[in-house]
Amino acid sequence: MEEAAKAIPVPAAADPFDFESHRKTAVEQYSKKKSLYDDFAVEIENILQQAIETRGLKINVIQYRAKSEESFGKKAATPSEKEPEKPKYINPMKEITDLAGVRVITFFPSTVGQIGTLIHEEFEVLERVDHTASAEQEERLGYLSVHYLVRLGSNRCALPEYKKFASLTAEIQVRTVLQHAWAEIEHDIRYKSTSAIPHAISRRFMALAGLLEMADREFEAIQLDYDAVRANALSAIVEGRLGEVEVTPDSLRSYLDVRLGPDDRISDYSYEWTTKTLRNMGSQNLAQVDECIKDFDDDKCSRIALRGRSGQLSRFEVQLAASMGENFISGHPWSARDPVHGWWANLVRTWLTELQKHGVQVGSYQPKKD
Repeated sequence: MEEAAKAIPVPAAADPFDFESHRKTAVEQYSKKKSLYDDFAVEIENILQQAIETRGLKINVIQYRAKSEESFGKKAATPSEKEPEKPKYINPMKEITDLAGVRVITFFPSTVGQIGTLIHEEFEVLERVDHTASAEQEERLGYLSVHYLVRLGSNRCALPEYKKFASLTAEIQVRTVLQHAWAEIEHDIRYKSTSAIPHAISRRFMALAGLLEMADREFEAIQLDYDAVRANALSAIVEGRLGEVEVTPDSLRSYLDVRLGPDDRISDYSYEWTTKTLRNMGSQNLAQVDECIKDFDDDKCSRIALRGRSGQLSRFEVQLAASMGENFISGHPWSARDPVHGWWANLVRTWLTELQKHGVQVGSYQPKKD
């Protein structure tokens, strides 16, 4: 059974309060428990990480820590706002609730709400403070994030590996990347300043907070529009409306998955590179790409030129070479320096020779300019 933290005696009102002694006693108590809070912060992070992955949410990062002894001592010795001659925390070990802290940083404001729902599902929530809502209510701009005080639910505490955390409380902060950037910079200047921040600088901070809030909303709007474009492109590909679809890494992947079959081994970078190559060769939409390769069997061409059935993009590349012939060589980035005698040019000409030997009629396709 965990020993309850003892309240630090407060001297009589007539005696000046010894804040330094109060700090030292608090730190001594906390140092005995710090390793437990280290472990608790790790477990909270693990639970959040697994829950986020299970739900398919996309975030920037999760940070976690147990409060340092120095930071705890400084907070324990904070004077009360109402009675500055007394400490704000009579029993720091019980009253300071962020000894284990976890911060979830998201890309978009909507994810902040989704993480909040997740937290309510995974933990027992003791308190939720929405700094965004309070700032709006007070008609000010500032430290915009949502804070939760949580502890493990009884279902987890019944398990042997979690029993030691049963009485502990953790703080979880949820904010966007831009909110985090603002808060970190503002905190660094405000709390490391040796004097009060001039009013003009404070006003600039508030103005910047407003700009970042607008940027947060715009980034999310852009993401939603992009998702809609991707969904519309996929529908157009499936329905054969290829002339409406611009050649992008995402649209090319979707098109080739339908045309040649999916290949999960291929990286995003490979589609980005191939897209750049196609656009340099003049293909701006998928109708042009389809017109180029439609008469060439990817499996047959791959087995002839590459001596076997290769991956999706390799088969596609051989199709392009068979259709475009010398135009493919001259337009490819790898042969730009020496399209006549370079290694890449010689390799592709070897493919073309083998294809012709096996009855494949090599073409000279060139996308028509719109």
